Parts: sequence; C-alpha cells; structure tokens
Amino acid sequence: MTAQHTPAEQPAPAPPGEPRVAVLVYNDCANDSRVLKESATLDEAGYLTRIVAVERREKGYLAARHQLSARLDLERVPEFAIERIVPALAPLWRNLIGRGEADLPGDTVPPPPAPRRPASRLETTVLRRVRGLGERAYRTIALGTYWVNATRAAMRFSPDVVHANDGNTLVPALAVKALSPQDVGIVYDSHELWRHRNIRPDRWLAPALERVTEALGVARADGLITVSPSIAEWLRDTYHLAETPVLVRNVPAAGPLPDPSTGVLRDRAGLGPEAKVIAYGGRITTSRGIEETIAALAHLGEDVHFVLLGYGEAEALRNVRAEAERFGVAERVHLVGAVAPDEVSAALADGDVAVVHVRPVCLSYRFALPNKLFESIRAGLPIAAADLPDMRAVVEELGVGEVFRGTSAEDLAAALTSILEDPERYRARAREAAPHLTWEHEAAHLLALYRRVLGADAPDGEPDAVPAGGEDR
Repeated sequence: MTAQHTPAEQPAPAPPGEPRVAVLVYNDCANDSRVLKESATLDEAGYLTRIVAVERREKGYLAARHQLSARLDLERVPEFAIERIVPALAPLWRNLIGRGEADLPGDTVPPPPAPRRPASRLETTVLRRVRGLGERAYRTIALGTYWVNATRAAMRFSPDVVHANDGNTLVPALAVKALSPQDVGIVYDSHELWRHRNIRPDRWLAPALERVTEALGVARADGLITVSPSIAEWLRDTYHLAETPVLVRNVPAAGPLPDPSTGVLRDRAGLGPEAKVIAYGGRITTSRGIEETIAALAHLGEDVHFVLLGYGEAEALRNVRAEAERFGVAERVHLVGAVAPDEVSAALADGDVAVVHVRPVCLSYRFALPNKLFESIRAGLPIAAADLPDMRAVVEELGVGEVFRGTSAEDLAAALTSILEDPERYRARAREAAPHLTWEHEAAHLLALYRRVLGADAPDGEPDAVPAGGEDR
C-alpha cells in the first residue's frame, strides 16, 4: 500500500454499504502485523477503516494522516512530548527515563558508555528510584494523552464499530461508544492476556485499574477476538462468557513459499554453507529464549551459529553480547539487523533450525502463540519449541519440530542436536503445513464476527480478502 499524507480533518460521508471502523492501537503501527492485516482485510471486504495510532517522534513517525488505500487510512495522533512543553528540559528528561531503541545493521552494537567515576550505593539507589518514578510518570501521562487524542480522532471519524487492540485502548473505545450520537459497537482484540502480562512486580494501582477497565470493556463489547486457544478459554471462564472469543491467530499472508535462496542470515553474518544456523526472528528483548539459546550454544559444535534477525533497545543488544561473552560463544552469535516486516519468512529461509522459546514468567507468556512460530514454519525451518501448551499443540500436531520439556541449556541443546542430525523430515512437514497456515484463513473468522456485530449493515465482502501489512514482534 502506498502511503499518501493528508490532513487529519473530518472525512467525507461514507457511501451506503460502507460501515466505518476505527481501529485503535497504542503504538505507531509501523510494524504491527496484526493491526495492519486486520485493517487491510476490513478494507478489502468493504469497510471504511481508519487506524488511530500514536506518533513516535524519536522514530520519525510524526502526527499525521496517511492514505493507505481507497478505504483505509492511518492517523497517528500526537504523543506526549516534553519537547512541546519545555524544550530545554527534553535532553534531561530523556536521560532520566532512559528511553531509546536501536535497529542496527550487521553485528553493530552500541558502544559502551564513556568511563566515569563509579557511583556510590546511595547514589545508585536514589538514581534508580528517581528514574523509576520518572518512567512511571511518563508512561501514565503518555497513555492518558493517547486516550484523549484517540477519542477525539475516532469521534471525528464517526465510526460504526471501534476495534480496540489490547486493554490499553479500551478507555477511548468506551468513551467513543458513550459520546457518539449513533450506536457504536466495540470489538475487543486481546493480543495477549492483558491482566497477566509481563509487567513490573512492584506495580499495584495500574493492574487494579486495568482489571476494572477490561471487565467493563468485555461487558460492553459486541465481539471478542484473541490470538491463542488458551487465552480464549481464560477470557471465557474469567468473564463467564456465553461464547468463547473468536480465535484469529497472527499468521503470515498467503503467497509463494520461500526457499533458502531468499534467506539473508548467512550473508549478513558472513557464514558459508558449511555453518549450521540457529535462526531467531523478532524483537530482541528478554524472556524470548535468546539467553537460553546462547547458553545452549556452548553445548553445541563449533560449526553451529546463532543468528538474530530483528530490532531491540540498545541495552538489550548489549546484553546479548554480554551473554555471548559470558558463555564463550561471542564469535558464534550474530546480530544482523532487521528486514521489512513482510520479508521475515523469506529472510529466515537459509537457516537450519528456529528456536521458538518464550520464558513463562507470566500467564500471558505461558499461553503465547507467537507469530515467529508461523513465520518460521513458512520459512521451511524445523522448530525447537518451548513446552508451552499452545506452541506444543501446533508443533506436535503438524510434526514440524521438537518440543524440549526441560528448562536447562542441555535440554535445549539436546533438542537442537536431534533436529540438526535429521532436519529434512521436519522441513518437509513445514513445507506441507505452510500453505494451510495463512492469514486468509484466519481473516474469514474476523469477517464472520464483523457480520454478526453489524448484522444487516455489514457489507457482503469476500471472507478470503488478501491483506497487506507488516509484522508485530
């Protein structure tokens, strides 16, 4: 889709038969595959759709509206920015809250900070507490700012349905429903188990408010969607729903299956065909199996390398390097940058095995069914998967890899060794499964829900509309 900048003004009335859907998401929506694919599906099916996201000035995504197709646009509303209020304090504020993200090519890693006098224990404690308070204040003000601006933007659009992605968009969704002169439906799309996601353990007020907000949102919603069977069952049982929420997994769109010639891992890492490559695609952060894979690498042969395709905060990238040094495998761990969201499966295709591991530090992670699992299957890679219920079910049902049931580095290394000894049988099953794991199949469930929510006002779009979009990792 070609983006065209247009002013964020009152849109022209929609032609008859084109219901309006405001899709709310609390990110810049540049790489959110689920939101982009769902929105494009609604567009193709005949819905006039507007994504209401938030600007991210540091990344270059400014507040504006962009036309993505004839019936689909993306409006980024202004974020809370100290530069707009007291510009002189902006550098101090950014340093205080420690914000910043890197997307680095090749093996480039941010340089270590310049040496300085070691801080005393008291100084370190005070700085940590001040930074923690600053970060909390920033997050609270930033979210509240989005709520106000998103409500205004959605009201200008006059939607028939508000599609709320995750619990942090339920407040503006409920506000639009309450303030609109016409009847507005709400579709709640839970990308994760919102009340049990990975958050700081010392938070108490925000989780209590989130519990109330989600309960109100679920009670007022006309339809619920989520990403894994276990989360769907939890929502049904917790909120005593008459029906289980609709399952719409975040899988790649249909298209030609990639082969090893499309892969970029070996070229970017400087590896020849003799190397065995463990592939990782996605956001580089904690609790995603990166640390465990580095530890397992120390138990594998010198010809086995770990190549990470993706982006992450500068501190996370430094931590990857530090872990590799700690286990003596620094020469076999490669940070190779990111690719365009819709190129991930093709870029992974020259790997030998993919590790799909989520550390179950919270219930949401335990119930995870990440898109990197489906991208790796589409790339034709055997899977070494953590023993989590929804991932285990997919891997074992399709026969595309091994589930390691222990938690030690040796357990993961044993699973990787088993796969690398005979990868072709898993590759064959992955190639067999990939054509059936497509967004077009999932989109049929999404459109069926919308037809139910809107009833006679829903357009008669094709359920297998082909979307365009990026990836959320």
